[in-house]
Amino acid sequence: MRTFLLSLIAFFSSFAVLAQAELELPEGFEATVFASDLGPGRHLAVNENGDVYLQLRSTTSKGSTVALRDEDNDGQADEIQYFGNLPGTGIEIHGGYLYTSTDTSIQRYALKEGMLLPEKTPEMIIGGFPKQSQHAAKPFTFDAEGNIYVTIGAPSNACMEEMRTKGSPGMDPCPLLESYGGIWKFGPAGAYQDYEKDGKRFATGIRHAVALNYNKAEEQLYAVQHGRDQLSMFFPELYDDEANANLPAEEFFLINEGDDFGWPYCYYNQMTEKKMLAPEYGGDRQKVGRCAEKKDPIMGFPGHYAPNDLLFYEHEQFPEKYHNGAFIAFHGSWNRAPLEQEGFNVVFVPFEGKKPSGDWTVFADGFDGGGKIRSPADALHRPTGIATGPDGSLFVVDSRKGTIWKITYK
Repeated sequence: MRTFLLSLIAFFSSFAVLAQAELELPEGFEATVFASDLGPGRHLAVNENGDVYLQLRSTTSKGSTVALRDEDNDGQADEIQYFGNLPGTGIEIHGGYLYTSTDTSIQRYALKEGMLLPEKTPEMIIGGFPKQSQHAAKPFTFDAEGNIYVTIGAPSNACMEEMRTKGSPGMDPCPLLESYGGIWKFGPAGAYQDYEKDGKRFATGIRHAVALNYNKAEEQLYAVQHGRDQLSMFFPELYDDEANANLPAEEFFLINEGDDFGWPYCYYNQMTEKKMLAPEYGGDRQKVGRCAEKKDPIMGFPGHYAPNDLLFYEHEQFPEKYHNGAFIAFHGSWNRAPLEQEGFNVVFVPFEGKKPSGDWTVFADGFDGGGKIRSPADALHRPTGIATGPDGSLFVVDSRKGTIWKITYK
């Protein structure tokens, strides 16, 4: 009886949300609302049996992580259970464990065969991350050997001497780069690891990369960066409202050990395909300067789209052109005013080997509900997490209503 009632509630809730924001997809694809009203969603993970797990940004009265099961395989969750009190962003399944992250730690729960809920008591895996007022999320991913890569975002916009202050110069060198603004590598999970003692800075010059993933087929780490904000507010003599809305690019990085992508000294102009010297460090929209020595992205996206998750498609359900390509969930902008806000979508990038083989295209749209979006609050949904199921279906979750869509190819 309990399962029937949960299924009935999920059906009517999903129908109501779908009526508000029906997704726009390429021909041959369809989306069903897998579940809705789950809470402030962040990242997703799907087990090999199809069970879905969602990490929440904040703890609800029921818990901080959601476990969902579709028992009758109709594209909607029949069983929904909450557990834990460790909200955050990252969530991955690896080696029989469900890993989650808070802003200051990574922990794991042992999965139990046949059971939706994992063991109740988590095991701390990595701790000691500093508390941050900005860009504190700790997304993570595993390589083939089980090493863990963790984003440590910079608690700053552009490393200004006076934070987010008009005309303030940047600190040079930027002291934040010693502890923030990059990707840190940790050994395979086992004994407890400490950020300061056991972490190794793998790459630097990355302001904040919530979208982080290891491409198993190519044995290569990738990330998509949140670029800096407010160029016209702090340097109106150089940037008008239109330039501020479109610059800088959100950068797609192929990451090798030791790479430096240039933050805070540089930003990438996706229209000229050049890395430019930031105004805090003497840039005038023309100077390249020290940025000639920094590593370029493999692709640039429009400014302020806010890339929040990345995955490489490893299945065969979707047509061949999607195989081994990248899907990126964009959370949408907040700082394009007075222009409209944009970027509430999921895009696709075709790949050949380790590099893109063509331009990016919008794969799933319509999350915002249409109309003029002047602020993020006007958007019905904001995509923030993506994952694939064992059959190759694509799951997308939003951060506002906690809605999960399941996208399949028919």
